[in-house]
Amino acid sequence: MLSRFAASIAAALAWLGRHGTQGFALSIFLGLALPQFSAAARPVLPVTIFCFTTIVFMRADLGIIAGLVRRPGKLILSCLWLVAAPVLLIGGAFLLLGREALDPGLLLGLAIMGAAPPIMSSPAVAILYGFEPSLIIACVILTTIISPVVAPFLVELLAGAAVPLDSWVLAFRLLLFVGGGMAVAAALRTWLGVERIKGMKANLDGFGVLMYFIFAIAAMDGVTQAAIDDPKRVLLFLACVFAVSGFGLLAAYLALRRLPASERFMIGYGSGQRNMGMIVAALGAGVPPSTFLFFALAQFPIYLQPWLLRGLAARIRRTEA
Repeated sequence: MLSRFAASIAAALAWLGRHGTQGFALSIFLGLALPQFSAAARPVLPVTIFCFTTIVFMRADLGIIAGLVRRPGKLILSCLWLVAAPVLLIGGAFLLLGREALDPGLLLGLAIMGAAPPIMSSPAVAILYGFEPSLIIACVILTTIISPVVAPFLVELLAGAAVPLDSWVLAFRLLLFVGGGMAVAAALRTWLGVERIKGMKANLDGFGVLMYFIFAIAAMDGVTQAAIDDPKRVLLFLACVFAVSGFGLLAAYLALRRLPASERFMIGYGSGQRNMGMIVAALGAGVPPSTFLFFALAQFPIYLQPWLLRGLAARIRRTEA
């Protein structure tokens, strides 16, 4: 009886994994459609982020990463771009417009977006598109590992006095997230073995989609009401997050000519899609409501772009075949 139930769960997760791009896109709208559950799910937000972190570290192919480290030029260039480009893009916008001219919640939200590492789902998106994922996997892992040291100070650099938590406290909380995820991933790799983990690809993809669904419900807390009460602010925040996502993708694709098109595409994807949830979860109750609203709206390109960009990705895949 128990084994039959476990097999049913595994089959359901595998089915979700095979419909990944549609699942990502649908999750955000299901989150909006279930506002009655959003407030209750919000405390689970850190748990879902911890699960994302653990899965990425658990599935990492250390051999591929070691191969990139032995010839580090491309890896160093990509990691530097993923850390510096969003900071320069958003910092340049702040200099142009002036911090004092911006909504304080928008200011802190954009600072978090610029300072955060690439979104954890970037490797999964590369795999769903049929791209060789080793570079983006290595970049996500390395930039996430250094994020407890780098991200708090980049947030402070961009946002100034708007940060509601001491940088060292934020760094410690991020270290718990990242270090804890690495420790649990190492334990699971030891217990299951690398080959068994590889064989669970569809199941783990499906588990990721399920976590993103729960994450979407939690992240959408207050979004529907905000859209009713202040639609202009919601539209402004949405315009900002899509602008950062679009410019991040375009800038990397045009600038990183040394890389193959598929790798430029994924580095650009990671430049515009940032793991804000890790910093928001670490900030905890200190996140202002307007910044949480910006964070929630920043999920729209993350959830929709894997589906929206599938045609462009297919064209790149055909040209590289």
